[in-house]
Amino acid sequence: MSALEPAEIFERISRRRFMTGAGALAAMPFLDLKALAQVGQPFQFTQGEFDITVLSDGTLTLPLEVLAPDATPEQRDEIAAAMGWADKMAHPGTNIPLIRAGDDLILVDVGSGDKFQPETSGELAANLEAAGIDPASVTKVVFTHAHPDHVWATVMEGGELRFANASYHVGGAEWDFWMNPDIFSQMPDAMHEFARGAQRDLAAVEDRVTMVKAGDAIVPGLSVVDTPGHTPGHISLEVAGGDGLIIAGDVTPNEIISLRNPDWKFGFDADPDMAIATRKSLVDRAATDATKVLGYHFTYPGVGMVEKDRAGYRFVAA
Repeated sequence: MSALEPAEIFERISRRRFMTGAGALAAMPFLDLKALAQVGQPFQFTQGEFDITVLSDGTLTLPLEVLAPDATPEQRDEIAAAMGWADKMAHPGTNIPLIRAGDDLILVDVGSGDKFQPETSGELAANLEAAGIDPASVTKVVFTHAHPDHVWATVMEGGELRFANASYHVGGAEWDFWMNPDIFSQMPDAMHEFARGAQRDLAAVEDRVTMVKAGDAIVPGLSVVDTPGHTPGHISLEVAGGDGLIIAGDVTPNEIISLRNPDWKFGFDADPDMAIATRKSLVDRAATDATKVLGYHFTYPGVGMVEKDRAGYRFVAA
């Protein structure tokens, strides 16, 4: 089976109603929504001078061919079995780090809110409350990129910012891409809702946003890494201390697919060739330097080490 083109992938998602989820999810007899939504206690660890808590925003539901369009049907069956996805759909997690740095409390991405697959995602607010974190205490928010599952919780139903006291940080190239008034002529129709959502949420923070680029410090010891390809301005973060930590965002969308086969395409990558080159470089660096990685869509909590394994790599969870 040949790889699906991005436009065809987005069209399939649109047809299956994965944006709102209701129709598609109701048709999945093997999917236990409660079981998917249940995640353990917040995962806490120290990295250098930073205290990090990983909070879940829940899970997503996507056709497995979106995560692995280059895989054969047999390989997708193997991936589903290894991930425990009994219905042969993909159910990636969403792991959001909350970083305590001195007087700053920093969120990296904010999740889906109630706008994107609300049946199983949008859990960050509840998990912050369960952890005793007042949204008003968040001082900085960093967007790795402006896809729905990363920024659509920015604005609440009444139009207020969910993290009303925070400053916001986004890659300059990412901002320019989504805020381009001609973006709708550059995307397939099925992606227009993504673009409208990105423009809504970025515009909402325009008066408090800082554009960042590679090497910039969010705070001392927490620096921006340029990781384009998934989106034109996708950024990751590097946390100093010990052997380091890379908060990868969507550079590595799955711990099995992305590491065993880092040269496979990912259906949501804007520039597949650039995304593959970025992914291979980051994964090899993490393995060579024994640097921890936090994968946004890895199995919760998504923190661990990358090790070389024959022709590819493997993930060893913390």
